[in-house]
Amino acid sequence: CDVLDVQAACQDAIVTQQLLQEGFHRDLLVKVELGIMGEDIGECTVAARTRLPPGIYVDPYELASLQQHNLTKVVLIPDAVDVEAPEYLATDLVVLTYMKPDPQCSHCFQAALPVHGRYHRPAENNREALVVLKSPEVLICCCDNRLSTECWKPSEVEAPCSGRNDYPCQWYSVKHKPVYEELVMHVPVGLRQHDSLVCLVTLLTTVFCSSLILAAVCKYGHFS
Repeated sequence: CDVLDVQAACQDAIVTQQLLQEGFHRDLLVKVELGIMGEDIGECTVAARTRLPPGIYVDPYELASLQQHNLTKVVLIPDAVDVEAPEYLATDLVVLTYMKPDPQCSHCFQAALPVHGRYHRPAENNREALVVLKSPEVLICCCDNRLSTECWKPSEVEAPCSGRNDYPCQWYSVKHKPVYEELVMHVPVGLRQHDSLVCLVTLLTTVFCSSLILAAVCKYGHFS
């Protein structure tokens, strides 16, 4: 009977993710509905661990500003991100996003993460590159509450349980069922036949702007 009760209580969590806006600068919205029956998870922390492929990155300076205003809480692995690197020189990035309870749904959590598309190599015909996002891993941490952990398996995550403390605690991976296994981000890409035109326009713009700066320095500068 105990085994049957545990199996009945261990329902899969439901995970959905959605990309908002268009173009290079997007918001990744993640929603989680935990399938835990009869458990009080008020003192627990839920997080989504997402592996971003090289075609997408998060800006650590933007995240720092958002965290200062308590708009989000994120842990980056690694914490150093080259925001200028193109897709073909970048590496994967793991993001641990702390989720907030959804007031309209019991046992539901959500979080929004600002993400940015990287520049790709120019293509021959396609005007868009496809960047595939896998479904995130759902993690739960109950440092201040003793819950049964039959539904979860320990996860090796070095991160604080919540914003109230700075020491790591035991995280558990929640078995989940994604609504969609993958999410595809469409990133604009330049065409190879436009290389000469782009180079010419860039050169002319650089010369024009440099001339304006030089003229302003000569006119308003003070030289001893």
